[in-house]
Amino acid sequence: MKNIVAGGRVHVAVGSESLISSSGLSLLAQTASVSGLSEAISDGLFKWRKPTAVHDPGKVVLDLVLAIAAGGDCLADVSLVRAQPELFGQVAPDPTISRLIDALGDDPAAAVAAVRRPARQRGRRSEATAAHSPTITRWSLIWTRL
Repeated sequence: MKNIVAGGRVHVAVGSESLISSSGLSLLAQTASVSGLSEAISDGLFKWRKPTAVHDPGKVVLDLVLAIAAGGDCLADVSLVRAQPELFGQVAPDPTISRLIDALGDDPAAAVAAVRRPARQRGRRSEATAAHSPTITRWSLIWTRL
């Protein structure tokens, strides 16, 4: 079996946190980054970013996706992601997340289209280059289709 590493190696350290879910979430976040999905979602949600905003709406949405993947079922569960800044970076506070969800909820059709359009475009480009690039994995192709 040949190991192909894209963008860095995954390091696992034993600690008091749930090792399986943390490493799985880390792989999910890395896949979004390597596949270009993170950037595509940020670009799609750019119009919802206020001029003085500190947190990128695309990153906030991806942090929510990670929280849901970890088993979360409400906005406050993003604290699971926030508790590990060394893996996931800075995570927006709950009030910022709530304000973004409210803003996206004002026009849900436009918000869904803004996320889907760039993600699907990125997915088509990834499929076209997958045969020629060892850094594009099957998992990144699946992730971009979500």
